[in-house]
Amino acid sequence: MPTQRKPFTRRDFLVTSAHVGLGVAGIGLLGAPAIVLAEGRRPTVKGGVMSGDTLTDSAMLWGRASMPSRMLVEVADNPEFRGARQLPWVDVLPSTDLIGKIDATGLTGMDTVHYRVRFAALGDSRAVSEPVVGRLRLPPSTPRDLRFVWSGDVVGQGWGIDESRGGMRTWEAMRQVRPDFFIHSGDSVYADGPLEAKPDLPDGGVWRNIVTPAKQKVAETLDEYRGQHAYNHLDANFRRFAAEVPMLAQWDDHETTNNWYPQEILDSDRYREKNVALLAARGRQAFLEYMPIRLPASDPQRIYRRFSYGPGMEVFMLDMRSYRGPNSANLQREASPATAFLGENQFRWLHQALKSSTATWKIIAADMPIGMVVPDGDRFEAIANADDGQPLGRELELARLLQAIRDDDIRNVVWFTADVHYTAAHHYAPEQASFKAFKPFWEFVSGPLHAGTFGPSEMDATFGPEVTFFKAPPEGQSNLPPSAGYQFFGQADLDAESETLTVRLKDSDGRTLHTQVLEPETRSTNA
Repeated sequence: MPTQRKPFTRRDFLVTSAHVGLGVAGIGLLGAPAIVLAEGRRPTVKGGVMSGDTLTDSAMLWGRASMPSRMLVEVADNPEFRGARQLPWVDVLPSTDLIGKIDATGLTGMDTVHYRVRFAALGDSRAVSEPVVGRLRLPPSTPRDLRFVWSGDVVGQGWGIDESRGGMRTWEAMRQVRPDFFIHSGDSVYADGPLEAKPDLPDGGVWRNIVTPAKQKVAETLDEYRGQHAYNHLDANFRRFAAEVPMLAQWDDHETTNNWYPQEILDSDRYREKNVALLAARGRQAFLEYMPIRLPASDPQRIYRRFSYGPGMEVFMLDMRSYRGPNSANLQREASPATAFLGENQFRWLHQALKSSTATWKIIAADMPIGMVVPDGDRFEAIANADDGQPLGRELELARLLQAIRDDDIRNVVWFTADVHYTAAHHYAPEQASFKAFKPFWEFVSGPLHAGTFGPSEMDATFGPEVTFFKAPPEGQSNLPPSAGYQFFGQADLDAESETLTVRLKDSDGRTLHTQVLEPETRSTNA
């Protein structure tokens, strides 16, 4: 990301404002109205604005320009931008795909933050873009009702943006419920899924995709990975949502290629580059550029992190992709690097973070499910291995975590995920499990946001999941298009007074399909 430079001075602001109609009626100090400048000299805000990784006093702000330029951002506590504060500017260059990310600090005391993004041409202070505005709500430090939504899986299985069918409508359904934040559960792009202009529909109709050069082949170069993410910003539903709802983003496999693991060498004629570690490095860079993520100075490649939402809730964002061992039969009896899923460093971080959390509800955002069997040919892609007995393979790491949660009496841990392209509610209980050393807990699954629909998955009984609800395509049908009505997201509401957590599974029209009310555990018990 570009390095922050000196603060934008009041004089600089007045010069800039004069040319966008905020100062002296749009007349520049150099004598020409900004509106008459040749369009080729003025940058534009390309793809809207985004925010994310919010803290009680700061938030990451994101924008992309149409040309090398200077990113100018103002923040205020009101939509009219009275008393707005100019943030330090950054220069955006091709080295970051013309993306600027600013950590807006000093927001203490603000509940809703309004922000305004412009880009000024380098070397021409009159050439300033039209502004694009966004807003976000900061996490509380005191009790407050909270709402978040979650989902994943965007533009998968050949189903892209069809504007004649309303585009990616689930983004708008989520925006309508006015959440405090959004957990993006991964597969934010399908870099391995090229689009055709007019794929056939099962009913004999035609789906009309917007198609860009980057979406016509599997991504291999950095620019091709960037193009995968830029594609989503073509959708008006996504742009409206991103401008209003802060995002907590995580990645999974399709940001690189299907079912990848770090040690893999591809055996596919679709790829000239076979080294998955190299592809993943390019995919990671594009993902980190295009998501409003705050990168830790101590480990600028680290995606797992935590966010506090006052005394009622804390969110733990996992990375189940970067540190795993190879996909295998997943039946190893002893823990080793080959059975890693979170990896030892992330495991220790998560255990300690959960243990130290004082929040009532501990929300674990996982990019893959626990008890669902996710095959990768004759191997396994997720945790479960279709063996209902004692933990084996990657299940060893999860069993160790679940037992630590029980032994340390860590209460009210709930898991949220996507990945499997349908929606479900699972309750895990030791009395129905082969492995019994854990507290009962819930796992909620929702997705896809805009991709083919599949399911339901086979369940592995090692940790005793009970499927209390699911909605998936009818038996024998798979890869149903978004128009078939099987697109899903989830909504979770925390009541500040009772501390009850209510989870709803919803469809792309915003209809509630299932509701689960969770009461907080307030004493040391496995009940």
